[in-house]
Amino acid sequence: MAFEWAGRRVLVAGADGFLARHLIAELESRGADGIVRVDRRECDLREQADVRRILAEARPQVVVNLAGLVGGILVNTQRPAEFFYDNLMIGTLLMHESWRAGAEKYAACMCGCSYPDTGAPFISEGMLWDGPPQRNSAPYGSAKRLLPVQAEAYRRQYGMRAIVLVPGNIYGPHENFSLNDAHVIPSLVRKFYEARRDGAGRVVVWGSGKPVRDFVYAGDAAEAIAVALESYDGAEIVNISSGTETSVRELVGIIAELYDYRGEIVWDPSKPDGQARKIFDTGRMVRLLGYECRTTLREGIRKTIAWLEENYSKGNVRL
Repeated sequence: MAFEWAGRRVLVAGADGFLARHLIAELESRGADGIVRVDRRECDLREQADVRRILAEARPQVVVNLAGLVGGILVNTQRPAEFFYDNLMIGTLLMHESWRAGAEKYAACMCGCSYPDTGAPFISEGMLWDGPPQRNSAPYGSAKRLLPVQAEAYRRQYGMRAIVLVPGNIYGPHENFSLNDAHVIPSLVRKFYEARRDGAGRVVVWGSGKPVRDFVYAGDAAEAIAVALESYDGAEIVNISSGTETSVRELVGIIAELYDYRGEIVWDPSKPDGQARKIFDTGRMVRLLGYECRTTLREGIRKTIAWLEENYSKGNVRL
């Protein structure tokens, strides 16, 4: 029997975040008509009383946790205590209180930086405890790393249907485009947009350009999460990504080409590179979810650029 979204109460935490916006659109396209959007204005997910209140009011059958404090390398190194505490409390409280409230299904997203920096060609789910997380984002990655531990504990003791998914480097419309705390794609898209608009003769890019990443378009990640909610109940964590490697230098070339930018590109080696290589093994996603990410990097960046250009002057872009 096919999974029916119509009539189900679905609570999406972190609803003002960019991945949540894509997921909500995806769930609505599948017939979901009972989505409860929870963001920081309605509830402080670090406070147990607030979490209990919102769950008592919503009475959700499905809970998806996409909330958290997120950002790029620089802000992770500047605010490590906040990144640890906020993400630890949000993840722990929301899963515990969702169980307590009787939710039928729970899903949370871990982060790729929770994996150890082993230098392996591909990051498989079984490598999670092979070493500490990458140093620059270790507090954030360590807090997120406890999600599958909690999910397995609650599954064994309480029979809770809790799943944990691990998206790769997500990008797309609605992202944070701040130059100081955004991830690499939105910050670069904004830099080149403003350089072209202002006729700037050069663009400064952080780092050496050598790191290699696995980028996944937010629409694909949202679709994979929806598929997992419908069909997956396993205890194993599942990577959600393209499995395709792209260096930051190649990424800059794609963005410059899409903008037809002819100025100078200057690399700033005083800024951190982060993990040297982060490519995800997507075999478990294909095997357990029957899903493959389809949006190419060039197509996804083109969509991201179009969204930024349409919304920049309207004040709809987080800068």
